[in-house]
Order: sequence, then C-alpha cells, then structure tokens
Amino acid sequence: MAAAGEIIVSRTELDRYVVECLIASGASEDSARVMSDVLVTADYRGHYTHGVNRIDVYTSDIKCGMTCGGGLHPTVVKETVATALIDGNNLLGPVVGKYAMDIAIQKAKSAGVGIVTVRGSNHFGIAGWYSLHAAKQGLLGMAMTNSDKVMVPTRAKERSLGTNPISMSAPGKDGDNFVLDMACTTVAWGKVEMRKAKDETIPRGWAVDSAGQETTDASAVAGLQPLGGQEQNSGYKGYGLAMMVEVLTSVLSGAEMCAFVRKWKSHEKPANLGHCFLAIDPDAFADGFTDRMQDLIDHNRNLEPVEGERDVLVAGDPERQHMALCDKLGGIPYHPNQITFLDGIAKDLGVARLQHASLSS
Repeated sequence: MAAAGEIIVSRTELDRYVVECLIASGASEDSARVMSDVLVTADYRGHYTHGVNRIDVYTSDIKCGMTCGGGLHPTVVKETVATALIDGNNLLGPVVGKYAMDIAIQKAKSAGVGIVTVRGSNHFGIAGWYSLHAAKQGLLGMAMTNSDKVMVPTRAKERSLGTNPISMSAPGKDGDNFVLDMACTTVAWGKVEMRKAKDETIPRGWAVDSAGQETTDASAVAGLQPLGGQEQNSGYKGYGLAMMVEVLTSVLSGAEMCAFVRKWKSHEKPANLGHCFLAIDPDAFADGFTDRMQDLIDHNRNLEPVEGERDVLVAGDPERQHMALCDKLGGIPYHPNQITFLDGIAKDLGVARLQHASLSS
C-alpha cells in the first residue's frame, strides 16, 4: 500500500501536466503526447527514476534549443530487409525511439527479425517501454541506449561509459510476459536523485565521489559504480555489459560514445545519443513459443522462496504489483517533495499545477 503522506495523482492528470509543460516549452503536441506516454508509464510501472520527475530535463533542453521539440521527423539513412540506420535529427528521445522500434517491428513481421540502430537522439526514458511495445504485438523486443549519466569503472576514478540501460520483453500467455529493464550500473542515476530529493543517504556500493571513493552522500556523487560494484564483487561484468551496449548503440550507429557524450543536465552540445532496437518474431523459429515461455515463467514463480521471503518473482513482476497498487489507489503515489518539485516547474512554465486525486492516510 502507499506510504502515509504520499500524494495520489491520476494518470489522466499526469498526462495533462506533461503535455502542457512540453508544449509550453516549445514542443509540438504530437511529440508531447509520445513523451507523456513514456514518462507516465514509467511512474505507473514504479520506475520513478525515469518518469515525470524527468520533466525538467526535457523542458530545459527544448527551451535552450539543445533538443528539437518537433517539426521534423527521424530520417532513415540506410536500410535492408531486416535492418535500418536512423538519424533522430536531435528530436526528443521517445519520439525517435518509438519511430525506430516501429520500423524494427515492421521488419520483424516481414523478415522474422528487425534490427534498427539510431544516432542523433536524446534521452529516451524507460527502456522497457520500447521492448513492451514489441511484446504487445507478439514479438520479442529489445531496446538499449548509451547514456549521458556517468559510470566510473572498478579501476578508475574518471568517467568512462554511461549507465547504458538494456531491456528485453518476451510474451507469455494471456498477457503475461517477461520484462527485463536494467542499467549496467548498480542502480540508475535517478535513484540517487530520488534519495537526494528526499534528503536520504544512499547505500554503499551505489556510487563514488569526485576522488573515485565510495560515498553514501547523495550530494557528493560524481559517478555510479558498475553492476556488481567493486572488482572483487564482479564489477568488471557490469563494466563489460555497458561496453557491449556501447558497441550496439554508438559504435554501430555512429553516435557519440562513452565519456565523450555530454554530461547529464548540461547544455554545451547536443547529446547525439545512440540507441539499438531489436524485434524478433518467434513464429520464425520453433512452434509453441508462448507456451514454453509461460512454462519458464511459471516454473520460476513456483519455486520455494528462501526463508523470510514471500515469493519468487520474475522480471516484470514488481512492475505488475506496482501497477495493481496504482489501479487500487486510483492514481500513482508520489512523495510530497516530488509534487513540490513538479509544481515549481509548472509555475515557471505558466502551466496549471497538478491536481491531487487523494492523499493517502
């Protein structure tokens, strides 16, 4: 259930707020609506690090002319039956991402697989939105991006790669699915921001300061640790995964790469982020995919949990639980500090503040 003091906001009201904020910043209505779908979906699924809390980043990028808010479309640079290279023309990341994943889906339906790489894009929000976009059409979907958030490798104190998130979705039966959505760092950068907004410390193993030393002070964070943390805990594997994503995004597409990508929330140059989207038609392979996929999901869910745990989950289950909570509450729960932050943005943009559906007790 929602924690005491949390504020409940309906998804309809959140959509209104995001669209109006983006339009007030200079975005086209079509672009704003795509953006809103991605951001509100992130919060609905419990990924607050990539949701409406990010609205200041997108609006400031548009206002200062660093991101194109509309009026253009992504461009197909080259393509084959199963592949495409897209130039995002510096449009909002979700606008570019949806366009690219739609092409990957079309190619998968005709060729069995579609692989699309992107350059000239921006932060595209929650990676799981794109993989689920394919899964809803019975396909396996994958999405990944290089990032303008900072990773500091296990043997370095300077920034190297980004958080470089990756997502994969695979459909089971009756709307069930497997949805992996993860960064290649111990946590996403937004989790540090959320702790800072709530005046909370961060756990050990999340991040390092400017000297490359582990810190629990959210205000002192200069970089995130790779998945696994320090080298003795296999942090080199997270570092390797991030480099794999870099190969498939920036290197393959010609986008800006690793530490040369502009820093998060800076405006010294366009981001020129790279993405990679894959869609796979399971019917191009062995028959009965959804049955076997459901067997795999159910087998793991039915395992006996260790002492102290209630059940065994598969990727996507925590999000399903959060969506069920939101449906029960009639909206999405937020910490009061988040609402204060969002109301301040609305005031700056001349947009109506969020209307609260209810206050949890």
